[in-house]
Amino acid sequence: MNRRHVLATALSLASMAQIPVMAAGNTSGNTGGKAGEAGAVKRVEDYLNSVKTLSARFLQVDSAGNVANGKLYLRRPGRLRFEYDAPSPLLIVADGFWLILHDRELDQVNRFPLYKTPLGVLADDPVNLREKVEVVEVEQGLGVLRVRIIDRELPDEGWISITFTEPPLLLRQWKVRDAQGGTTALSLTDIRINQTLDPKLFFFVDPPLFKE
Repeated sequence: MNRRHVLATALSLASMAQIPVMAAGNTSGNTGGKAGEAGAVKRVEDYLNSVKTLSARFLQVDSAGNVANGKLYLRRPGRLRFEYDAPSPLLIVADGFWLILHDRELDQVNRFPLYKTPLGVLADDPVNLREKVEVVEVEQGLGVLRVRIIDRELPDEGWISITFTEPPLLLRQWKVRDAQGGTTALSLTDIRINQTLDPKLFFFVDPPLFKE
């Protein structure tokens, strides 16, 4: 994937799409109705809140089939790092407040408030899928649990779909709809949970051009 494609798909992870989202019902028919959905959402919350740190390899694919790979680090609350493999020059760091996109080759920096992006719900502590956000779809079956989430206050600004495998429950993928109606999917492998991560992973120092 070239720089333009990587940056475009990374931006789709950083900003909610401006497209309507209709609240969808349970699609599998195996969740036990509303009680089953509520139980699934509670299990997802409990699992995410048990994950204080996470590292993994990721595979990112956009709607056009462009592919990028890299390493993901997460530490709650509010810390994320996406290190894209060469030849991509892209680095994404969340420092607890900002989600920062840095093109290291061009020394271009873009910042977004982390908790205004779809990734904020994954980095929050505690994770609450019933307060700031709303689960509008629960799908279960064949060892897969998937939830689709929208912002409760801004329901028309897109969605994030999070996929887990089970048992045991394990985060495997999330998808974000971009501003043009495409979807960016990010899948995880080599997942390591609750290991010590270097705090420096989540610090970002502006390149000289951006320093005051």
